[in-house]
Amino acid sequence: MNSRRKFIKQTSLIGAGLSILPSMSFASNARTSGKKLRVGFIGVGLRGTNHVNNVLLRSDVEVAAICDIDSKRIKIVLKMIADSGGEKPVVFGNSDFDYRNLLALKDVDAVIISTPWLWHTKMAVDSMRAGKYTGLEVSASNTLEECWDLVNTHEETGAHLMILENVNYRRDILSVLNMVKQNVFGELLHFRGGYQHDLRFVKLNDGKTPYGKGAEFGDKGISESVWRTQHSLLRNADVYPTHGVGPIAVMCNINRGNRFVSLTSHATKAVGLNRYIKQVGGEDHPNAKLKFKQGDIITSTIETAQGETIIITHDCNSPRPYSLGFRVQGSNGLWEKDGDRIHIDGQTEAHQWDDSKKWLEKYDHPLWKKFGEHAQGAGHGGMDFFVINAFVESAKENVAPPMDAYDAAAWSAITPLSEASIENNGAPQKFPDFTRGMWVKRKAYNWIKDTY
Repeated sequence: MNSRRKFIKQTSLIGAGLSILPSMSFASNARTSGKKLRVGFIGVGLRGTNHVNNVLLRSDVEVAAICDIDSKRIKIVLKMIADSGGEKPVVFGNSDFDYRNLLALKDVDAVIISTPWLWHTKMAVDSMRAGKYTGLEVSASNTLEECWDLVNTHEETGAHLMILENVNYRRDILSVLNMVKQNVFGELLHFRGGYQHDLRFVKLNDGKTPYGKGAEFGDKGISESVWRTQHSLLRNADVYPTHGVGPIAVMCNINRGNRFVSLTSHATKAVGLNRYIKQVGGEDHPNAKLKFKQGDIITSTIETAQGETIIITHDCNSPRPYSLGFRVQGSNGLWEKDGDRIHIDGQTEAHQWDDSKKWLEKYDHPLWKKFGEHAQGAGHGGMDFFVINAFVESAKENVAPPMDAYDAAAWSAITPLSEASIENNGAPQKFPDFTRGMWVKRKAYNWIKDTY
């Protein structure tokens, strides 16, 4: 941590973020060189606090304002800022819509939104309309209408939006992306990924029983159980697809020479949450009688315009080890995260797996080779360092981010499309073209070239 703090305090990191940015800017007017980026934070729960912490380590950013309706979270963040030697920010949180007063501040250049999912799109739209460079936590939208709201607002205002998908910066993911771009796997054919994470202890937690042993949510819950579990109760859909699909979308150039064309989804029965409630709360607990709509395991298959297939899995209500289940397969070989194994035609023994460790080290991404030491302690194995750095550097120059409004819409559209497919017995659903045909000519970002 001390090494990372010292590094960031002494270095503006100019170029570290721009190495994975496009060569052109959508909007106008980069900010005055040397001036601190003034960031407002809407939502300072666990995720928002992590972003605040990483920003406080930088010498080129000022926490100008914070907003949260939970006064306890405000106190925590104010102490963090004071302990870091920063000036007290303007504070908002008197009502659900007090965030709009934050957006009205002229001295806020950029905004990071880390609130419950149902607020994401409306807050991001308001932020772009206020002229703020907007960072939005995942998933970005809940409905197709909201997906279009993000794209339309970006195009109408010229304000940029970056979806803050941190898994795109995971070290092994960037190594594999490096291999993809160097044609190690040959012509791409098939991908797998998803969110496979036992979250029963998160979705059912009243804060009174030992952590991970609660049986309450909603008004009686704490943290994410206050709002996240309601989605499992009411929606049979993959409600959290971007951790899996984000890295894959970059590998196969979605919205930049390729696009998602169609999706089919299927869901298992829903038994996991009821079983857990009975285990920790007893057979007679009122919540044990609830009928959760979301199937325990949801599987979606996506077809792309270039002929690849992608399988995305959502599995959060059953006992299992954590895994995003990545697989990248081409005409010349494949990599699978589960088992940390790889097979490359002509370079590994026929019909045999090879340990992927040496391959990942060989193709380690330039960003990680240069800044990996300083990313440790930033959160999620260092990923959060890079995603925030890309956001800050993009915002400082006011250029299109590496993961933009079109990406936010396409990746998040999996939720409503999977819901419609499941409801119609797995019927195929057409993906909207959120770029309105621009995907054919849009240039891919250079995620590899070391330009700093």
